[in-house]
Amino acid sequence: MADDSSSTPVNPGQPRARGAGGRRRKRPSTRRRAVHYTIWTLAAVLVLGGAGLGYLYYRLNGNLTSVDINAALGSDRPKNVDNGSMDILVLGSDSRAGKNAKYGKDEGTSRSDTAMIVHVHQGRQKASVVSIPRDTMVKRPSCVKDGKETPAARLAMFNSAYEVGGPACAVKTVESLTHIRMDHYLEVDFSGFKQLINDLGGVDITTTAPIHDKQSHLDLEPGPHTLDGEQSLGLVRTRHGVGDGSDLGRIKLQQAFVKALLDQIKQVDLFGNPKKLYDLADTSTKALTTDSELGSVNKLKGFAQSVKGIGSGDMKMTTLPVMYDPDDPARVLPMERKSALMWQALRADRPIPASATKGSAGEATSAGKVVK
Repeated sequence: MADDSSSTPVNPGQPRARGAGGRRRKRPSTRRRAVHYTIWTLAAVLVLGGAGLGYLYYRLNGNLTSVDINAALGSDRPKNVDNGSMDILVLGSDSRAGKNAKYGKDEGTSRSDTAMIVHVHQGRQKASVVSIPRDTMVKRPSCVKDGKETPAARLAMFNSAYEVGGPACAVKTVESLTHIRMDHYLEVDFSGFKQLINDLGGVDITTTAPIHDKQSHLDLEPGPHTLDGEQSLGLVRTRHGVGDGSDLGRIKLQQAFVKALLDQIKQVDLFGNPKKLYDLADTSTKALTTDSELGSVNKLKGFAQSVKGIGSGDMKMTTLPVMYDPDDPARVLPMERKSALMWQALRADRPIPASATKGSAGEATSAGKVVK
């Protein structure tokens, strides 16, 4: 990590570990870009559908994949503070297996392409969402996957945690970074995200500047647009279409898109369109991997009921306070003092103070203003 008052790396003079194996990684391909906000759509579908989903329970339940995070991590975790709030790690992995192969070569591994910590405040009427850039250099704890242990790394890219240890390692790394226990884990894939938007009938956005990115197959002029699944995926993957081409600008686009998506969901008449209700529920449950405590339709429905009052205007979205790595401008380092303010606020179930993000490289980009 880095102190926000200095650009000097931690433990100066020592060799810096890079990536999962301690070597410098190549600049990530633009094909490894996606965001997955399926959980919020699923929440709306389950709540609005209500008892109407009962007859589909067994089919939808069979679609879900779950991971027992508690069993994998044991007792070596932050204290579970019962103050009425809830913390959820939402990930989108960049696997290229199966239907996702069109977005890049399947190299047999996956990384977390998008990561958000969703803190639902007491009363379940507001949420604070913190995006963690995939290129952030963090201290990664030791992790076990398929019986094989990967040693801890003093500095490794955040998204390498999922690669070496799957969901449990991603959760362990986030908990090590924040000292906040994650109550739940949710993960969604590329093809599920795209199909979900198509089932929804598209998402309405307005661009204030042109967005052209051949690599993301995106070609949008300023003005209103209804994006289908492929276009939506292109929008949340693009780096080169807006801003300085960094992951930080892409995150701002993603945050703007999720608010548009939430607004769109509330406008859909699911009661008046049973087929759309089923298609959305079927796609959402197929796209999701959850922790075992959310691993059934009934449990997800209970979760959805608890957050149904949170709309786009009730979500405060921000990015982990970071600075560009002086040793590699393609990477970022957490700003220690500002990050501490952020995590302290969430642990106490308070709003994140403005001082926690002021001066962060993630807040300096104007990319989020391109979409409204």
